[in-house]
Amino acid sequence: MNFYRVGGCVRDRLLGLPVNDIDWVVTGATADEMIAAGYKPIGKDFPVFLHPQSKQEYALARSERKSGPGYRGFEIIADPDTSIEIDLLRRDLTINAIAEDELGNLIDPYGGQKDIQSRTLRHVSSAFVEDPVRVLRVARFAARFHHLGFSVAVETQELIREIGKSSELEALVAERVWMELSRALDEPDPAIFFETLRQCGVLEKLFPEIDALFGVPQNPRYHPEIDTGVHVMMALQVSAGLGHDNETRFAVLMHDLGKATTPSDILPSHHGHEARGKKPVKLFCKRWRVPRAHSELALITTEFHLLVHRAFELKPSTLLKLFTRADSFRKPDRFNKMLDACLADVRGRTGSENDPYAQAEFVARLAQKLRSMDNSALQQGLTGKAIGREIRKQQLALIEQEKLLALPR
Repeated sequence: MNFYRVGGCVRDRLLGLPVNDIDWVVTGATADEMIAAGYKPIGKDFPVFLHPQSKQEYALARSERKSGPGYRGFEIIADPDTSIEIDLLRRDLTINAIAEDELGNLIDPYGGQKDIQSRTLRHVSSAFVEDPVRVLRVARFAARFHHLGFSVAVETQELIREIGKSSELEALVAERVWMELSRALDEPDPAIFFETLRQCGVLEKLFPEIDALFGVPQNPRYHPEIDTGVHVMMALQVSAGLGHDNETRFAVLMHDLGKATTPSDILPSHHGHEARGKKPVKLFCKRWRVPRAHSELALITTEFHLLVHRAFELKPSTLLKLFTRADSFRKPDRFNKMLDACLADVRGRTGSENDPYAQAEFVARLAQKLRSMDNSALQQGLTGKAIGREIRKQQLALIEQEKLLALPR
C-alpha cells in the first residue's frame, strides 16, 4: 500500500492557509486488505475507509467512466492497479489535483503548483464537462480565493458554457445545488460565486430569479449604483463583511427579487416590489429545497425591509403590525437577523458602505421592550377580547413614547 495526502489539504498548505481536514488516497490495496488492516468502511458509492486511530478518511485510488446524466451518472472503478496519477486525473481543478506522499514529495502531473503561483482556476481534463456539479464548485472556489487574486481560466469558462448549452444542468439534484450555494454564501466573497456563473453564461439557467435582477434600473437618488443586480451583490458582500450567518446572507440575496417583476412603465420606481417578491422567493426555495429557517427569514426580509427602513416615519399601529406579522414576539432571534439583513441592504449601495442605520437599532430596542412588557396586571377585572384590546392599547402607547424619544433631533 502507498498513502498520499490529496486535494484541499495539499492545496491549502501550498497557499499558506490553515489545513483542517486531511484526505488520503491509497494505491496498491483492495477493500478486503484495508478492512484486514483495521480500517472501517464508510463509502456507499465508492470505497472510503476511516483510519482506526485518527478517524481520517482514506479512499482507494479510482477512475470513473461516464454512464448516465448528472453527477450520479458514473461507474466507479477502484482496483490495486490504479495509479495516483489516474486518480488525480478525475478531479475538477488542477489546484485540487496535487498529491503528497508520506515522505513529503509532491505528485503534480497536471500543473497544479503552476496554477497556484499564477492564481488560476483551471480544469484538469475535458472530463470536467461530465459532472455539472463542477460548474458550481468552480464558482464556489472563485468566491473562496478571490481575495488571493484567483480567477477562472478562459478555457475553463468555455467548458462551463458548453455544459450550459447541454442538458447536463437539468440533471442537477436540488440537494447538491443547495449544498454548493449554501457553502458559497459562507465564502469571503459570495458575490463572486454569482458573478462567475453569470460571466460563464449559466446563471440564467441555474438561478433565473437572480439573473433577472441585472439590468433592472433603480432610482439613482437611493441607488447610485442603479443596477438592481449590482446592488444585491453589493449588499451580499456587506453581509459577508459584517460576519452575518448563512441564513441572513441568503435573506439578503433574496430580498429584492420582486424588482425583476416591476412593470416597465413605472421604472425606475419599484412600488410594491416587497409583496411581488414573495412569489419568486417561494419558487426559488421550493426548487432548491432550501431549509425552512432560511426560507422563512428570506420571506419576512423581503416583505418588511422597507418598513424597517421607514421606521421613524411609521404610525405606532403600523410598527405594531410589523412586530406582529414578522413574529418578533415568539422568534426574536429571527427578527434580529432580519434587521441585520436590512442593514446590509442599506449599506449595499455606492457611497453608503459605512452609513449609520439608526432605524434597526430603534426597531430592535422597541421590539425588546414590547416583549418585556408585564401584562399580568391588565388582566385584572378584564375578560376575553377586552384583555387583548387593553394590551394593544398599552403597546401602542409604549411605541408612541419610544418614537418621541428616538426621533432624530
